[in-house]
Amino acid sequence: MSYLVPSEFVTKMIDAGESKIFMSTRDTLIRAFMAGAILALAAAFAITVTVQTGSPLVGALLFPVGFIMLYLMGFDLLTGVFMLTPLAWIDKRPGVTIAGILRNWGLVFTGNFVGAFTVAVMMAIVFTYGFSVEPNAVGQKIASIGEARTLGYAEYGAAGMMTLFIRGMLCNWMVSMGVVGAMISTSVSGKVIAMWMPIMLFFAMVFEHSVVNMFLFPSAMIMGGDFSVMDYLIWNEIPTVLGNLVGGLAFTGLTLYTTHIKTAPTRSL
Repeated sequence: MSYLVPSEFVTKMIDAGESKIFMSTRDTLIRAFMAGAILALAAAFAITVTVQTGSPLVGALLFPVGFIMLYLMGFDLLTGVFMLTPLAWIDKRPGVTIAGILRNWGLVFTGNFVGAFTVAVMMAIVFTYGFSVEPNAVGQKIASIGEARTLGYAEYGAAGMMTLFIRGMLCNWMVSMGVVGAMISTSVSGKVIAMWMPIMLFFAMVFEHSVVNMFLFPSAMIMGGDFSVMDYLIWNEIPTVLGNLVGGLAFTGLTLYTTHIKTAPTRSL
């Protein structure tokens, strides 16, 4: 059968979280770099399609190709490890510590950011013919997105910050559902379908994804967006990271773990 029941894939979730904690620094950074780069390229693709068609829905429909590629290649996003690694600690896996989890998060964040920033610079060269002309329509759109999703939140003060945090929670609720969805199926086509649905939803609803934003906002600044690094950090990246952490762990990781782990098959030692 090409479908795993919840009691089976919950054990896979814990195993995956445990393996990521004990992964070498080199491998963690490389996998995170590639994940950030691929997701950034997918974001650039989705915005390009949106500008070309005038329909954000078409861009959202196609954005999941990036998530699917990086997942099938075994690369790691911060949003995914936020949900998976704590489960290994909660399950009391040998050698799993809070320090190990935080180390993994720090390495994945670093790799994701460097990968996304690398693509931001590369796409900026494409959008401006090596900075010899003004940004094209896609570059201008990215700049406007950067302003709207930093200064736009700041305009509303605490209410804007709360909205940003909630959008971050909702985002990783859906993204982590994509991660788990891929574990449910044992076929490539099944994995693709299971990942596609929640990823399309989060992008279409303009929820906040910390790794996508590692591309969008540096890119927007390079393209001439009128906001500062501090605007980006305070009025987007930091609240988004916290929202992603809470949403993925609370809505997906813990709900599945607490309700299905008792019926999971016994793990062989």
